[in-house]
Amino acid sequence: MSIELIILLSMLATFAVSVFIVKLPAGVSLMMAAVIGALVGGQGIPVRHLVEGGFGFFEAILIISTAMIFMKVMEYTGALAGMSKGILKIFYKKPTLLIIVLVLFTMFPGMLTGLSSTCILTTGALSAPILLAMGMPRLAVGSLIAMSAVFGEVAPPISIPVMIIGGGCDMPYIGFGIPLLITALPVALMVALYFRYRFLHNYDPENIRRYLDQLNQEKHGVRLYIPLLFVVLYMVGEISFHEYLPHLGVPLIFMIGALMGLLTKKGTSLIRASREAIRNAMPVMAILVGVGMFLQVLALTGVRGYLAVVALDLPVGLRYLAAGIMPFLGSAYGSASIIGVPLVYVFIGKSTLVVTSALVLMAALGDLMPPPTLLCAYAGQIVEEKNHFKILRVSLIPIAFSMLIGILIIIFAQEIANFIL
Repeated sequence: MSIELIILLSMLATFAVSVFIVKLPAGVSLMMAAVIGALVGGQGIPVRHLVEGGFGFFEAILIISTAMIFMKVMEYTGALAGMSKGILKIFYKKPTLLIIVLVLFTMFPGMLTGLSSTCILTTGALSAPILLAMGMPRLAVGSLIAMSAVFGEVAPPISIPVMIIGGGCDMPYIGFGIPLLITALPVALMVALYFRYRFLHNYDPENIRRYLDQLNQEKHGVRLYIPLLFVVLYMVGEISFHEYLPHLGVPLIFMIGALMGLLTKKGTSLIRASREAIRNAMPVMAILVGVGMFLQVLALTGVRGYLAVVALDLPVGLRYLAAGIMPFLGSAYGSASIIGVPLVYVFIGKSTLVVTSALVLMAALGDLMPPPTLLCAYAGQIVEEKNHFKILRVSLIPIAFSMLIGILIIIFAQEIANFIL
């Protein structure tokens, strides 16, 4: 047994014991695994490398923190609630379109922040009562919100798992917009249609009219949506018209949008919004610090190169099997860093952009899976279901379908790239 394999097994064992037995947070467990890996590899405790690795995803951490502040400001000003009411008024007579739009609406915060949990805690909490008023069963509502959160984490413009995989194999976060959109959007639409025709049989528009009458009739002026329009349009403008617009960077764009939000409604507190946003994002930011340390030690001890060499020698069948294992690690970020990075080398003969996008879809499904079943637990709180494994049970068919689509995208990655890129 090679020393690189011993190091890797010791790191994985440390992570597993820490998370599943000791019940420590995933971020702390990754940090401990990095330290153990360095010790087993004869590097002692390499403080410099641990610090350097901890700052490896500093840009992603800045994006998460500022995006969460922006979304919290949008929540406080009523912009998100206003959007949900507008969706209801426009689509309440067309249940199929309404469900599709609600899925996209639930995905939206994840597209901006790269965090699946944000989808459930913000727009998901607004979409759930609408779906319940439409007549969809409670468990199905929780499952649909959780699945939408997964697709929001994958969809562009911000996808943190892509950044993690890119950080592990020196791949810049450039050119992923269309591949991620092609990966996330069709699956999200098909899952929305599945829930529409599987769980919503007798739809009565009058129930939605009565629900609208019960809502707070506070007026939501157009000014509430100016910060949101600024953030979206400036992000698009920086890509399409970079010669004419000053490059602000995603974190600064979010902060400007948050400050603009404070001006749209009196009484909105930036300090309160920031405190709550950072508290919600702290576990994920800790995971990114731990992932950075983990990947740094893999490179320091030679395990990263070892994985690349071994991955290239895998039989074709095992390569796709390894991709199919990704959701069962129970964490999108852990799966992206541990399995996603070597799999990029495995499929090196195919389009890297498309393959990575499909791997991100597989990794993101891990947020639904045990032992943490994080998204199912959050969705259970929204629909008042204490046993979140019931939500997971309803989600099994959409999960299996999404995994199948992910594998097919990997198989035909080069053909897809030739068509869309």
